Order: sequence, then C-alpha cells, then structure tokens
Amino acid sequence: MKRMMCLVASVLALCGTAQAQGKGKILVAYFSWGGNTREVAKQIQEQTGGDLFEITTVKPYSKNYEECVALARQEQQNNARPPMAAEVADMAAYDVVFVGYPNWCGSMPMVLFTFLEKYNWAGKTLIPFCTHGSGRWGRSLEDLQKLCPEAVIPEGFAVSGQLVRRAKDDIAQWLQKTGVINN
Repeated sequence: MKRMMCLVASVLALCGTAQAQGKGKILVAYFSWGGNTREVAKQIQEQTGGDLFEITTVKPYSKNYEECVALARQEQQNNARPPMAAEVADMAAYDVVFVGYPNWCGSMPMVLFTFLEKYNWAGKTLIPFCTHGSGRWGRSLEDLQKLCPEAVIPEGFAVSGQLVRRAKDDIAQWLQKTGVINN
C-alpha cells in the first residue's frame, strides 16, 4: 500500500510538472445540480489552469429537489445511463482528469457512469471530488474504481455543500498534496 501511494505521488508530480511545462493537459469535468460541485470545479480550474467541462444530460433534471431525488433513485434502481448533452472533444489529450459530482443516493449521479464508460482511462490519472449533504463519498469511490480499473485514482476531495464557498484554502492544500500544483 505504501509503495502504491509513492507511485501515485510520483505520477501526480510528473503530471503537474508536465502541465506546468505545457507537455500535459488537465481537465476538470463535473456534474452539478445545485451549483456546489460547479463552485468546487471552478476553484480547481482556477488553481490548476486546466480546462473546464460540465457534464450535462440531454434531458435536464427537475429543479424540484424531491422530484430530482426520486428520479435519481429510479435511475440507480434501473442501472440507467442517461445520455450526455455533449462530449469531451479530445479526451486523449488529457493526462489528468478531475471528475466531480454530488453524492446522490449514496453514489455518483448515473450520468457520471455514462461519462466514465464513454472514455478510455488507461494510463490517465483520475482525481475525484465530491460535494455532499452528510454522506461524504458513499460508495462512489468503489464505483469509480470498478468503472475505471486502468486509471490511477489518488485521494480525492469531499466537502459538505454548506462549506463549499469557504473551501478555497482546503482545495489548495489538497491540490498541493496531490502534486498537481506546486505553489
């Protein structure tokens, strides 16, 4: 385990150095329903200089919380793969991909499954970040590992939705810890 953590740190340090030298690219991909995950994504993008990509569905979720939760539960029960409204133009160009989502019903929204199954993650570093009410990661990290077994998945960042607007320093510390930024 310790050797794996050292390997991950080395890979991330190289990716961060490559980005700074213009030899690699960072993508910050996220799905946000209420705006909290979008705010974290923007903070990551500002601090890393990566490209920003919002994962959206063809049919938007209801703005009504109860209706949205009911549909999210139904999608999980049906193992649905909601279609995305857009795709990343050149995923092969990115070495490091931050992937963000709210914790919905104990995991990721099902459109994240659609997104993750769409691309080849072999040799990429996939860094999760999650906003939540109180469930932190739920089982999303296990789901992420199953969907992307060939990706390097280092420690992610989880933050309560209530704390998002005050999380800039915490995000910076986490990014430094991952080696993606060296400030």
